[in-house]
Amino acid sequence: MNRNDTMRQIASSEPWDVVVIGGGSTGLGAALEAASRGYRTLLLEQEDFAKGTSSRSTKLVHGGVRYLQQGNLTLVFEALEERGRMLRNAPHLVHRQAFIIPAESMLGVPFYGIGLKIYDAMAGRGSFGRSTILSAAETRRRLAGLPLPRIHGGVCYYDGQFDDARMAITLAQTLFDQGGYALNEARVVRLLQHNCRIVGVAAVDGETGQEFEVSARVVINATGIFSDAIRSLDEPDATQMLAISQGSHIVLPQTFLPGADALMIPRTVDGRVLFAIPWHGSVIVGTTDEPVPGAAMEPRPLEVERAFLLDQIARYMGRRPHPEEILSTWAGQRPLVRKQGTVRTAALSREHTVMVSPHGLVTVLGGKWTTYRRMGEDTIDRAAQSANLPRRSSPTANLRLHGWTATPAGTSDPLGVYGADRSSIESLMQERPDLAVPLHPQLPYRTAEIVWAARQEMARSVEDALARRTRALFLNARAAMAAAPATAVLLATELGRGPEWIADQVAKFRALAATYILESA
Repeated sequence: MNRNDTMRQIASSEPWDVVVIGGGSTGLGAALEAASRGYRTLLLEQEDFAKGTSSRSTKLVHGGVRYLQQGNLTLVFEALEERGRMLRNAPHLVHRQAFIIPAESMLGVPFYGIGLKIYDAMAGRGSFGRSTILSAAETRRRLAGLPLPRIHGGVCYYDGQFDDARMAITLAQTLFDQGGYALNEARVVRLLQHNCRIVGVAAVDGETGQEFEVSARVVINATGIFSDAIRSLDEPDATQMLAISQGSHIVLPQTFLPGADALMIPRTVDGRVLFAIPWHGSVIVGTTDEPVPGAAMEPRPLEVERAFLLDQIARYMGRRPHPEEILSTWAGQRPLVRKQGTVRTAALSREHTVMVSPHGLVTVLGGKWTTYRRMGEDTIDRAAQSANLPRRSSPTANLRLHGWTATPAGTSDPLGVYGADRSSIESLMQERPDLAVPLHPQLPYRTAEIVWAARQEMARSVEDALARRTRALFLNARAAMAAAPATAVLLATELGRGPEWIADQVAKFRALAATYILESA
């Protein structure tokens, strides 16, 4: 996975079968689907892979318990099926996670118990584990340390958890394994047309400022929250299809939820779902669902979101955290397909839609991480039909992703997310003991991972390395700021950059990381 190799392929001027715009879960899923069918495929991402929504999820691989509650059985069935495929195809990135729902009323236990038995039945052979009814004493034991004064019992159910940005990088690597190519820092600025048909794109290389053109038999718009902006390049007067909502999270020390089980509150005081989930030695609390007026690559939690999350932490986890205990806070935006008459974004479906414009632009809208593969399959089916590509069946349902290993590492293994590549990183540390030292005492990463990110994972900046190749920024923003200078030096050595680049990178990253720190709680 090398950026220079991709630039050489682009410079060869050989036409592509498929060009995908967007390097998040949707675009990577579509590009991998195309390449695995043997189509010559190029993906272009305006910043970095998973820079936007796809690195900012609640880290769940799930069928959607709340979608079951809404009666959206089609989405639940599809997501449960894809959940099982994600576990089989990427066991180094996806694992089973137990969730506890405490019942604060006598009716809560049978109500949630019956609902989750239905959830189990819908999963069929793909079940992640049978849900069980818990006594009040067992619920308190498994959620030790939480204030549960009025608990009448609880329910334990199982879903999946993953590292979203690492999954995106793995999809990009698998794309290369399948003969495809991807380029980050490549912003599409125009759609090329001939005889009223889109025949390629013009993009700007963010590193050189040079514009380049690539021809393609079909162009796919998989840009998530920016989909309407790309559609407007094709049809300036196109109706806006998206309603964008924002979800925010707060990261706390593990002491706030010391056990291995996650907490799920299906209905808070204002009717929202709340999760508190162990992740990389910390606890993620979220999420919210607030409509926002427009798309932002780097959204920040709104005051109303921060207040809601802090109130819920105080209620369900015993106390309001001190500002210094809040390790990081971030927001992500969801690309939801508008529905006439629906006001609340929380009520909008997470199902996806694929559409083809009169000029042949294929756009995929909506969806969620768990169904990324199915979205890619549906998108390439439509794209192949629209562009008269040779008909080929999809192989991705059983396609093992890059790094697949028969013996997945445990969730406490920092190098486990690399799967089969783990041994190469260990060899790097053996060859250079200076790369075996921790990146920061409060982070679960080694300096070798930064070198690996530059050599093998197309990391081009300190932010790439600390936000998405490692998850330092999302786990502990203060520690990430402290690690920035050493990270910049390592990257500069690998990328051939000088002192000015190092200083600029450190300054930019520290300014970004400061926005992930909550100064008051």
